[in-house]
Amino acid sequence: MSLKNIMQEYPIKRGYTKQLAESMIQGLRDQFETEPRAAEDGHYIISYGALLRLEVSLGAGGKTLVVDTEADKTVDDETIIDTNRRFRNYLQQVTGYTAKERAKKAQQAVKGKE
Repeated sequence: MSLKNIMQEYPIKRGYTKQLAESMIQGLRDQFETEPRAAEDGHYIISYGALLRLEVSLGAGGKTLVVDTEADKTVDDETIIDTNRRFRNYLQQVTGYTAKERAKKAQQAVKGKE
């Protein structure tokens, strides 16, 4: 079994931070059609499709979303595509940014660190 574990922090669009804690949980329900399990320290966990574990929590000052994933790459392509689509939709629902906007923000963050 091939596993990949990735942790990422996503900035939140202005206006989305006020309800971030609620939308973080509701987004899991909406996009993955499952009830998240509450863990310690405000972390929420689900398992769906190609994701053995998807764990979300609030970042520094409640202004970012921290996502930790553990993927199973042995599942079929159709499951991977469906899971990726749902994950992208989840990020857009919670952060307010599209995939293109998130990529641009990530590039700007890298340039700022150089």
